[in-house]
Amino acid sequence: MRLMKGMLGLLLAMPLLASAEEVGQVSTVFKFVGPNDRIVVEAFDDPKVDGVTCYLSRAKTGGVKGGLGLAEDRAEASIACRQVGPIRFKGELKDGDEVFKERTSLVFKTMQVVRFLDKKRNTLVYLVYSDRLIEGSPQNAVTAIPILPWPTAQ
Repeated sequence: MRLMKGMLGLLLAMPLLASAEEVGQVSTVFKFVGPNDRIVVEAFDDPKVDGVTCYLSRAKTGGVKGGLGLAEDRAEASIACRQVGPIRFKGELKDGDEVFKERTSLVFKTMQVVRFLDKKRNTLVYLVYSDRLIEGSPQNAVTAIPILPWPTAQ
């Protein structure tokens, strides 16, 4: 019972992160056994900013290890975020807030998207990067969205 309460407390204390939905994928390397290597395009909405959707493309390793979830995916990723409606903030934004995080190996590697607010230029900046428990990766990509008024339908 104490363990269950502790786990529930841990889950409630975790930051609110976006979950991605797959938009599409292409096969890049044929594998005889297990799924093919592929590039996956996923979309997620910023959980703290209404009106912003980000699109993330990244490699997914196939084969037997990939099919079992044991393969380590490559660190490369690309990101494009767009204003898809009126931008409204759900609370205060902190620079470097984690918006999205997904495991890219069994234990040690994750892909993360963090957000920065460039107040001087009135712009939201999103950075995707990969990290490891021991050693990170310099592979990264960035995208920016100017905060503009959203036209209303007439």
